[in-house]
Amino acid sequence: MADMTLLAFALVAFIGIATPGPTVLLALSNSSKFGIQRALTGMAGAILSDFVLIGAVALGLGALLAASEFWFSVVKWVGVCYLAFLGLMLLRSRGTLDGALQPADTNGARSARSIFLKSFLVAVTNPKGYLFFSAFLPQFINPLAPQIPQYAVLALVFAAIDFIVMFGYALLGAQAVRMLRKSGALWLDRICGGALLTLAASLALYRRAST
Repeated sequence: MADMTLLAFALVAFIGIATPGPTVLLALSNSSKFGIQRALTGMAGAILSDFVLIGAVALGLGALLAASEFWFSVVKWVGVCYLAFLGLMLLRSRGTLDGALQPADTNGARSARSIFLKSFLVAVTNPKGYLFFSAFLPQFINPLAPQIPQYAVLALVFAAIDFIVMFGYALLGAQAVRMLRKSGALWLDRICGGALLTLAASLALYRRAST
């Protein structure tokens, strides 16, 4: 792929990722509650979801969701329910700093697995992601060249930018909590929980474009 094509893709991807979405909000919240180390497992889940979404688009799943009202609705409402569940859990959180300020306990592996799955499932159950990649990625694909290698390169670039942005938000969350102590963790959970509920509501109202 041409260097200018990759540069244009990276710029547009950065702008889209930097606008806080569910996985970015989870990175912010996870770092405030559990510390950067455990937040990294959530970022790994989000990165895996990037490859799943882009791979699905390369195989035509994005086009299926764009064409089928039924399957679009199935994926959409699963995503709505899961986002709403996570938002409510954050709103009910007590803002504890135990996970961020103490070493990992015996439940650390279980917690890491849970954090990983939350970030992964948030992304793969959002039909807007499939439709976004279906509309976005082909603009940077040369139809006269083998397409799978091109999709692989774009996936690697997108995943790298996604990680950098999430890590930046995670550092911000960790530093904010250390400055504000327990009240900071509580309010950060409230803000992230409210934002996730807002995203769930916007996804519930989201309509598949007519074909």
